[in-house]
Amino acid sequence: MARKHRNREVEESEVNMTPMLDVVFIMLIFFIVTASFVKESGIDINRPDASTAERKQRGNILVAISETGQIWIDKRQVDVRALRPNIERLHAENPQGAVVIQADKSSKNGLLVDVMDAAREAGVYNVSIAAEIAP
Repeated sequence: MARKHRNREVEESEVNMTPMLDVVFIMLIFFIVTASFVKESGIDINRPDASTAERKQRGNILVAISETGQIWIDKRQVDVRALRPNIERLHAENPQGAVVIQADKSSKNGLLVDVMDAAREAGVYNVSIAAEIAP
């Protein structure tokens, strides 16, 4: 009789872990969905200084123009003719994202205009140019 009583106590003292695991998985899904992933253009750019520059929170489509005229999106070099399809694809993935152009100080102005035109043709009208905040 004492043995049956001891087994019942062991069974009653177990902790049910299922609700805790459910909460952990829900929190994990929440953090994955709400996390903002940092995207980089792929190269370092020497941005010009601007006294009116503002820090922008949402700039998810980054396009970089190097001083030698190379255009980079998502850490890969892109041809000028492929700008529009790439921006369209990234805009479809994140419709609220803006295009931020990171043009080097020494880059040509014509490429900057080409990138801006490609962004507008892709349906993105929120286009910004990155600059360093002047001291």
